[in-house]
Amino acid sequence: MPMDPLPVPVRGLHHFAWRCRDSEETRRFWEDLLGLPLVHVIKNDHVPSTGEYCPYVHIFFQMRDGSYIAFFDLGDDVQAEPSPNTPAWVNHIALRVDSVDDLRSAKARLEAAGVQVLGITDHHIIDSIYFFDPNGIRVELTTPTVPPAEMEAHARVAHAELEAWTQRKALLRHERAGATHA
Repeated sequence: MPMDPLPVPVRGLHHFAWRCRDSEETRRFWEDLLGLPLVHVIKNDHVPSTGEYCPYVHIFFQMRDGSYIAFFDLGDDVQAEPSPNTPAWVNHIALRVDSVDDLRSAKARLEAAGVQVLGITDHHIIDSIYFFDPNGIRVELTTPTVPPAEMEAHARVAHAELEAWTQRKALLRHERAGATHA
């Protein structure tokens, strides 16, 4: 089958979905603490895509850009397990706020609610704070700190930077293989 020469017309994020242990605990965090309104609830006993029996509730919280973060409560009070081969800081969802002042306000609000927050961290193009939701999802709130022209300059060299990493990764793999045989 020949490939269509046009890329897939992805317009943006519709939703990111994750398993939650308790939908009400999750609602309190995402709606009451972070301010994302609960806008849709789906309750079903069968998975529409596979037909398998698995009673669940699927809850959606809306962000200001119209996209959603969503959760599945499977009714068993079990949360998703972290990946055993991946450090906890790697897998996360990053959500954009408008300013560093918004980051400071969010940090203060989260800490007042007893949430441990890392940052504000300067990444040279963005500032960020990090924390975990009740389901073990690492959340980053971030805001750009450079003008669009600087990001456009980064985009112009992105493929070359990735190629340089691919070459370095091959060397690292070779070094690691040599260390295990020593």
